Amino acid sequence: MSKPLKTKKSWQKQSYKSFKRKKERNITSIILKRYYILIGVVILAMSVLLLNLAYVQLLKRKFYMKKVEALNTKIVEGSSAPRGRIYDRNHKLLVDNVPVKTIYYKKQTGITTKEEIELAYTLAQVLETSTSSLKEQELKKFFIKSNPEKAKAKITEEEWDKLKTRKITKEDIETYQLERITKEELDNYQELDMKAAYFYTLMNKGYSYSEKVLKNKDVTDIEYAKIVELNLKGVNVRLDWERSYPYEKTFRSILGTVSSAESGIPYELKDDYLSKGYSLNDRVGTSYLEYQYEEYLKGKKNVYQISSNGEYQLLQEGNRGNDIVLTIDIELQQMVEKVLEEQLLIAKKSPNTKYYNRSFVVITDPNTGDILAMAGKQIIEKNGEYLFYDYTPGIVTSPVVVGSVIKGASHIVGYNTGALKIGEKRTDECIKVAGTPLKCSWKSFGQIDDLLALKYSSNTYQFRTAMKVGGGHYIYDGPLALNPEAFTTYRNTFHEFGLGVKTGIDLPVESVGLIGKDTQSGLLLDFAIGQYDTYTPIQLSQYISTIANGGNRIQPHLLKEVYDSTKESLTEKIFEYEPVILNKVNTEEQYLNRVKEGLKIVMERNGTGYTSMNLNLKPAGKTGTSQSILDTDGDGIGDTETITSTFAGYAPYDNPVMTIVVVSPDSYYQNSSSDYEYPVTRKISNEVSKKFFEIWR
Repeated sequence: MSKPLKTKKSWQKQSYKSFKRKKERNITSIILKRYYILIGVVILAMSVLLLNLAYVQLLKRKFYMKKVEALNTKIVEGSSAPRGRIYDRNHKLLVDNVPVKTIYYKKQTGITTKEEIELAYTLAQVLETSTSSLKEQELKKFFIKSNPEKAKAKITEEEWDKLKTRKITKEDIETYQLERITKEELDNYQELDMKAAYFYTLMNKGYSYSEKVLKNKDVTDIEYAKIVELNLKGVNVRLDWERSYPYEKTFRSILGTVSSAESGIPYELKDDYLSKGYSLNDRVGTSYLEYQYEEYLKGKKNVYQISSNGEYQLLQEGNRGNDIVLTIDIELQQMVEKVLEEQLLIAKKSPNTKYYNRSFVVITDPNTGDILAMAGKQIIEKNGEYLFYDYTPGIVTSPVVVGSVIKGASHIVGYNTGALKIGEKRTDECIKVAGTPLKCSWKSFGQIDDLLALKYSSNTYQFRTAMKVGGGHYIYDGPLALNPEAFTTYRNTFHEFGLGVKTGIDLPVESVGLIGKDTQSGLLLDFAIGQYDTYTPIQLSQYISTIANGGNRIQPHLLKEVYDSTKESLTEKIFEYEPVILNKVNTEEQYLNRVKEGLKIVMERNGTGYTSMNLNLKPAGKTGTSQSILDTDGDGIGDTETITSTFAGYAPYDNPVMTIVVVSPDSYYQNSSSDYEYPVTRKISNEVSKKFFEIWR
């Protein structure tokens, strides 16, 4: 029987099934291939990871262990290193460091308030201290921390709800708590509680990461040992340092101050010191020479590496700061201060010195600018007893009207402008300008020349010069019109001598003085005799030094040398001060010599400077007196005229080795019942200059 023929439809159906089976086999094959590839990739990746892991853990183990160690290691600095020492010019020690036992607290990570309070009570039992500086607000804060439940109860439910809804802040809550602590609650605190509150306050003052000094004054050996033995959490001991002063109060204010271990950098100096890389808890110079020469005096701190297990390793050893040598002669300084106190006391007990309370002395080497001694003393009467205070900073910060002492510079203005000729004679007689009182010398001298004008301190001689400088035409009791530019002419020359400008002294503060703004003609006459602008004692010192050395305005300075403290004491010099000439006076040598000749005869018999310095010293100089009006009854109106006396001189006149300036503001006043004047400035200058040469010879 023959097979039936396939129809077209059945053939198509069979063909489709065959195609479908083939397609399915192809898909399966592709999936299998992709699976094997994926497995291969995974195996390869795992192999790479395993190999890399083996490389890291076996071959590079030490390298990465060091990396991890480094991440867990901190580099820190130790406490402030001792500062450099300060010596006088003869290498006598003026400022040193003394070791001080110190107990301090460094907050540790994770410590709780409860633990800190317990620490505070332990410290209170071990350490003796006064709690007089503990403030009531600090005691209240301690109450809140040590009595959390009682503090919480002082807040109402309504207030807690307001806190939750952010209508008030946590700071408001604390304020309420502090306000609601009663006096009775605080009165319940015993001495132990007060001491604990004191120590707790110290532990939480300032930055959390900084060391807090708990006690560094009068720490006994027993206290020191007990703290070491107890091994309290975060409480440690160390040997710190304090500045010591072998010459006690002598020159003390100018030597300056250093911040304490507790305070660190003062707030007002924070930006300055932080910009130089300091830390907030560093001990730094805060005034005068300690501040001025911080870069030399600061010590180099130890540098430690702290590992993750808390072990310290010294990386770099610190050392004391460099030592500085000053221009000051401390023996001379002591003498000057002693003479000042002796003469101030005599003057204060004399008539007409009710408003007198201070004098200043400056001694320099005019050829180098070295300040050999500088002192200011103030005397105050309290309950019948006279007390002395150091007023030395006033030498650079207290300008006064100095009077005729500046007439040497006024002469130079006259010579330079042609308003005064060498040897020119004039009649000393009162000047009368319309609408103003008579302007006279202290007595009439008749016909005098430029030298005698200095010797006798003639005012009218200077008035005539000033009128010529100002281009005026003088008629007795007539109007006087002077060119205001004459003030500039005078001041420019005065500046060349150091008057009315900063001298450049190496101290962080210096006053320029007061410069008059009014340019009325009569005031120019006052300016020429030192009765208008004001000058400081250090400016007068630079002025007389400029005359003494032949016209060079030299910068006055206190620093002489700097030595490396890591070497044997004062053997390796790293800096030596060289004299700095700020300018040379713009005048002819003959004019300056003429002024020097005039200052020489000022000191001779009948001269105004006679007895201000012993003639055996071959002195030259100039005195000055000026009037001031004081408001003695506090109504804002001047009612009492006082006299300020000044002196500036040098010796010997043919080869000056020293200059001396003495300024005594308000040294006496005119009393209707007595005109007695104690010559305090003359006495000081005579005694100091005499003893100067005794010491220096």
